[in-house]
Amino acid sequence: MRNRVFPLRLLVSGAALAQTPAAKLQFDGATVKVAPPLNPTAIAGGKMHVGLNIEGSRVDIGYMSLQDLIQYAYKLKQHQLAAPDWAKNQRFDILAKMPEGATKEQVPEMMQGLLADRFGLTFHKESREQPVFALLVAKGGHKLKESSTEPEAAPPADDKKDTVMSFGGGQVRQSGNNSFTVTSKEMEGKMKMTMVDGKMRMEFTKAKIEQVAELVTRIVGKPVVDMTELTGKYDVAIDISMAEMMNIARSQGVAVPGMMGGAPAGGGEGRPADAASDPSAAGTILTSLQALGLRLESRKTPFDTVIVDKLEKMPTEN
Repeated sequence: MRNRVFPLRLLVSGAALAQTPAAKLQFDGATVKVAPPLNPTAIAGGKMHVGLNIEGSRVDIGYMSLQDLIQYAYKLKQHQLAAPDWAKNQRFDILAKMPEGATKEQVPEMMQGLLADRFGLTFHKESREQPVFALLVAKGGHKLKESSTEPEAAPPADDKKDTVMSFGGGQVRQSGNNSFTVTSKEMEGKMKMTMVDGKMRMEFTKAKIEQVAELVTRIVGKPVVDMTELTGKYDVAIDISMAEMMNIARSQGVAVPGMMGGAPAGGGEGRPADAASDPSAAGTILTSLQALGLRLESRKTPFDTVIVDKLEKMPTEN
């Protein structure tokens, strides 16, 4: 009997070992520093250390807030994260090295470890019902134009009249005084921004409707959920007022000249305080959506939400 029990114990022990979770990937090393304020002179000279850039085993992160980093690490939308308000204000530069054999798809997992080790991040998850805007096709049908299936034309050759600004994974090209073209590794198409009659016109190529919903979310300050069932890629033009642009900046914790200490993102000229319950109060963006044959409708929807329990404002020493 004893001889039978011993092999059984070995089998049980082997099963327990097989179920032991693998250790999470970690960066081989990482330097975390408080990011300096955006420098207008440096930006004008084409130097902008913003965003995420991965080259080989080198991970370079510029001017990202703790809120940005948590969302990236756990692949969350802004409305899926409940974090302290200050988490979107302090910004950091991070330079890290991936271990041999690691891929860029594993960087979020490594960022999870960095946030726990250097900022003491702990959290729990729960389902929370939130007010949202459903993005729907209007009664008359959508008016979206399908994008060309041809590859996007290469950026024009450098022109002395253009200013080129590089950021993590992308590039901004300024032509003249009021036209900007943005290309990014994260975007299949392009985005062109032009000032027209005191408004910012944003023209996208090969845009998915979920990307439109994400942009509208930033403007109206409440989750916008794509319920259009549209799966194509489209050429989309959206006009945004200057007040709405300031609301986007406020919501992301970015300082905008002339509005320091101003109203929080929940109010302001571009997005009245009651915009959260009234889609007609969403400002210029509503007109743009109507032109695309789209509309907003107030609803309530449960979301799996990450609630931060502990987070340090400053990292441990490098």
